[in-house]
Amino acid sequence: MSGNSLHDAKTPFFSSLLTLFASSSTLICCAIPALLVSLGAGAALASLVAVFPQIVWVSENKEIIFLMSTLLMVIGGILQWRNRYAPCPIDLKLRQACLRTRKVSLGIYLISLVLLIIGGWFAFIQPLL
Repeated sequence: MSGNSLHDAKTPFFSSLLTLFASSSTLICCAIPALLVSLGAGAALASLVAVFPQIVWVSENKEIIFLMSTLLMVIGGILQWRNRYAPCPIDLKLRQACLRTRKVSLGIYLISLVLLIIGGWFAFIQPLL
């Protein structure tokens, strides 16, 4: 690790937060509106669109959103894979922070992957059924 060991230990965590942000956009465009309509809460969806009209733009451009999200997820997955056995500092506190950050980062990445799959289901597969 370089001179700034704590920064190096947190880098995978920040990449996982980026993938979580990217995959949550797929929920906003597709999964949440589909869920609201299927639950009979179309009025709630209309109110949501009235308050946040940007949701319509995101839904209209879902292909671009999914392409960018998938690209960010692949990059995040590569970073997770590359850092899975990266050395941690010898200092006990820094080592514990490194290992804890690695576990949290993997958890966030897996949650992001599930969110991307759910959003993809509602955006592309569910309308075909």
